[in-house]
Amino acid sequence: MVTNRLQLSAATLESCEAEATGPRALAAVLRARVPDAWPPPVFEADDVERVRDHLRAHPKLADWTLYYVLQRPAVDGQLANLIGIAGFIGPPTSDGVVEIGYAILPDYQRSGYATEAVTALVSRAFADPDVRRIDATTYETLLPSIRVLQKTGFVIVAGPDSTGLIRFERSR
Repeated sequence: MVTNRLQLSAATLESCEAEATGPRALAAVLRARVPDAWPPPVFEADDVERVRDHLRAHPKLADWTLYYVLQRPAVDGQLANLIGIAGFIGPPTSDGVVEIGYAILPDYQRSGYATEAVTALVSRAFADPDVRRIDATTYETLLPSIRVLQKTGFVIVAGPDSTGLIRFERSR
């Protein structure tokens, strides 16, 4: 997926292996600069394992998993900057629901990148006629994340629960 300032590059088995190896390996696979601050908050090793397991078990459903969020270079030939992740928790359920998640490195937050990435995910999801709703959760303390979801058309439907999570939805 490509937006005005971003490229969302789908995770592959190769990128998951590189992620587990380290930033230099990931940079080589993505052909991008990977900052020392990688990975972004809330993106952990078990998330990479979950994506890898999903890709192994369901290679035809690769569009419904993680995307690396790359800041497109201003000049052709320069490397993109890896600035975050965004994606789907899995393919649409039998009742047409997908869940999204995203995280942007702190140095790139409050620049509209999360909003741009979520907008791309929404477009991708609703391009599938079987998707009727998109779900997302965030913590009640993450006000910028709440604003991203509100700006992209999501509404609060539950929460906060005992863990502080708020659940959002966006219907077709």
